Amino acid sequence: MSVERHCMSDRIRRELAKRILNGTLPAGYRLVELNIAREFDTSQTPVREALRELETQRLVESVPYRGTRVRDISKQEMAEAYAVRGALEQFAAQLAVVRLNGDVKHIRQAVTGLHEAAKANDIESFANWNIEFHRSIVIASGNTVLLQTWESLSFETRMRVNLAHIRPNLPERAAEHDPIADALEAGDGIKAGLLLRTHAESFMKFWMDQPSSEPRTGENSPDVIDSCLLQGNGNTKTAIKKDRQQILKERNQEGISEWPRFYLSDGD
Repeated sequence: MSVERHCMSDRIRRELAKRILNGTLPAGYRLVELNIAREFDTSQTPVREALRELETQRLVESVPYRGTRVRDISKQEMAEAYAVRGALEQFAAQLAVVRLNGDVKHIRQAVTGLHEAAKANDIESFANWNIEFHRSIVIASGNTVLLQTWESLSFETRMRVNLAHIRPNLPERAAEHDPIADALEAGDGIKAGLLLRTHAESFMKFWMDQPSSEPRTGENSPDVIDSCLLQGNGNTKTAIKKDRQQILKERNQEGISEWPRFYLSDGD
């Protein structure tokens, strides 16, 4: 894979993930490779690579003869993922203290980044530093299988889902990481592990307490389609309209009435 193609694939993946997580692309929306390629002025190859990566992150799913569609991320799936994360990170901390031997400079750097991002109310930076903090601990465990299992749960994506739904007090959340770093520096893997598990299970409890179905409203709701999707020539816009109409038809056939009315600009 060329560097240029890899960069384009990564750019497309990040942009589509953002639209999925903020509700611009609702569950069930079909992602057409040709339309996406036209929007980003590229070939379908990096689009295909981006969609494969999104599928590994469980944000989209590919169905034979029906194409690739946005997945519905259920509250149970989120809760179960954080329950597993708590157990994995608890074990990772117990292994990591031996290898770290009190040297937690990299972990302290992530904590500092968390506090700075929280102070600036920079959610994107907060998410990045948060993932860096937790990944550093798992990497420090020295257990490759543990790391691969942790990575397979796509917490980089799930963290952004959390921040979009929970809208937590960032300074308070940042402060939760200080005692974890302190325990790791002191060589207390048991305490660090318990703190990490409690931290993860707080997210699990949030998702279990959510209503089964809670429609999103506001500028980021599925009712509002990102204007970026309507860029391009008339053929692209017509294709997007047809995709939406097909979704509505399928949902009606399935007896699902609570489906958003898609907003189209006056020019459509």
